[in-house]
Amino acid sequence: MSDAIRLATARVGDLAAVMRVMETAFDPAYGEAWSAAQLLTLFALPSARVCLAWDGEAPCGFAAARVAGGESELLLLGVDPARRGRGIGTRLMADWQTWAEGRGAEDYFLEMRADNDAVHLYRRCGFAECGRRPAYYRGGDGVVRDAITMRRSK
Repeated sequence: MSDAIRLATARVGDLAAVMRVMETAFDPAYGEAWSAAQLLTLFALPSARVCLAWDGEAPCGFAAARVAGGESELLLLGVDPARRGRGIGTRLMADWQTWAEGRGAEDYFLEMRADNDAVHLYRRCGFAECGRRPAYYRGGDGVVRDAITMRRSK
């Protein structure tokens, strides 16, 4: 991975950069991407954080998470498809958990579409399936997919 990759807490002024990554990272067929208005609400919450990855001056990944009590939830994680396989997702996962641990989290959760290839990243980061919601996601292709809840404890 390039030494040029850096992570930084995103600010409201970075919203357009986060949205650029979201538009490339999330397939519109699944309807999983958030709108700018939805994402903007996170910037106002002291219990939430958006971390943005930069490759030089180009945004290339982000993670959005929140903390509640001793738990933290990864709300979104996206990496520009042209830059996948370079460890950016792994770094964003580690950054999320370090941030959340600093706010008292001991359990980490995420939910994803059952056929999402990101499951391999999450498993490498120590997450295991702890629940399933049958027929939770309905994609633009008309296919209904389960949601998987994954958990990792400190």
